[in-house]
Amino acid sequence: MIQAEHILEKMKNQKINYDKVLRKMIVNWERENERPSILLHSCCAPCSTYTLEFLTEYADVSIYFANPNIHPKNEYLRRARVQEQFVHDFNERTGNNVRYIEAPYEPHEFMKMAKSRGLTEEPEGGARCSACFGMRLEMVAEAAVELGYDYFGSAITLSPKKNAQLINEIGLDVQQLYDVKYLPSDFKKNKGYERSITMCQDYDIFRSLT
Repeated sequence: MIQAEHILEKMKNQKINYDKVLRKMIVNWERENERPSILLHSCCAPCSTYTLEFLTEYADVSIYFANPNIHPKNEYLRRARVQEQFVHDFNERTGNNVRYIEAPYEPHEFMKMAKSRGLTEEPEGGARCSACFGMRLEMVAEAAVELGYDYFGSAITLSPKKNAQLINEIGLDVQQLYDVKYLPSDFKKNKGYERSITMCQDYDIFRSLT
């Protein structure tokens, strides 16, 4: 099964369009008559809307809700419930069989990591954000290995407020530590973000403004 590096190798010395990389990988899957399994990290239901609609055309996808960074606990529980409900409703409407898997909620592990790296006062989008992406992607990669998935990835690249280049670079680094392939993406491309807004309305999902 193809790895992202096989495509990235041909794109040296240029800004990488990770949506294009993913679509080239999909072409390869179809040519080889493959339907891979993907464990996809999601932080909230809105990020998984268009992402699932797109990926389930080509792969068997499971949502992995692993977010020790979300605080307070009531907010975490609200997001988890909405995420699980969306997966259920999506399956009901589309006939797919997306699994919802939730990691243990361990916010103390996130705070311990942030304190150990001196990141507790870092602003949104700074070094703390990068460390948080890395921590969650490692959680997904580890689970993907344990559960036997072909790829791990993140739905967060759907958000225009998140740095998809950074997320993909971290994902490719994490890939080196685990025996599972990283799935590059930039799901907001090709009007993916706009489609997610429509889907949130269709599924009656509240979208946070933050």
